[in-house]
Amino acid sequence: MGLRVAIQGYEGCFHHIAAEGYFGEEIQIVPCATFRGVVRALEEGSADAALMAIENSIAGSILPNYGLLQDRLLRVVGELYLQIRQNLLVLPDVELSEIREVWSHPMALLQCADYLDDKGWRLVETEDTALSARQVGEQRVRHAAAIAGELPARLFGLKVIAPEINTIKNNHTRFMVLRRSADCPVDRIVGEERINKASLYFQVGHRKGTLASVLNTMERYNINMTKLQSYPVPSDPFHYLFHLDMEFEDVWEYREAVAHMRSVSDGLTVYGEYTRGIHI
Repeated sequence: MGLRVAIQGYEGCFHHIAAEGYFGEEIQIVPCATFRGVVRALEEGSADAALMAIENSIAGSILPNYGLLQDRLLRVVGELYLQIRQNLLVLPDVELSEIREVWSHPMALLQCADYLDDKGWRLVETEDTALSARQVGEQRVRHAAAIAGELPARLFGLKVIAPEINTIKNNHTRFMVLRRSADCPVDRIVGEERINKASLYFQVGHRKGTLASVLNTMERYNINMTKLQSYPVPSDPFHYLFHLDMEFEDVWEYREAVAHMRSVSDGLTVYGEYTRGIHI
């Protein structure tokens, strides 16, 4: 039995593709209906690791997931960038002329609107791209095609009759890799795996220059900020936390920077130090 990896969505979805891209194909997928369910599976021990989408190059940040990252039982240990490729999938012996309907998630249908516009096919909105492919395969529906990634074709016995039909080709989703904090070193340093990126969050008061004091620290210590995202504190109206992703070359400069940022903020927590992610 391989590593158990919790994902949001069904077997064959883009989270599944990302999980195989990071861990390899010899893994056991633990599908969860929601992102909160992904966190719960990891906390309760029914999964050894988890993958969670955090932002998309077109749709932007998935704000609720920043709140989930604050769970002190979890730790970010890696990341991966996945290019989203939507494909038209059918049964192995079906031709384009036989298609009458296309099934997929509403977002996937929208992403492929230019390709679909002149086909005259009925568009059927479903819960999930991979689930659509599974239904076409299991029900042996000859008149229907599904829009999904390539993995569902392998899993459910379908063929890609039209590859990469999404209008915007340069569409990427960033995924964070999570483990239980208890399974990770408290303070990682440079070793076999090079640490050159970190994720953290902090809060500053409503005082002039406080946010600038935190952010200016990065220039002083040769840190490259790759993400700054504000999101509200639910229990404190009109107050905000800031999520920060930072890349660095010198791990000791990074640690000095974090120490200084902590001293000029109203609270700072690092919830992940890891190796910069690859693009697949």
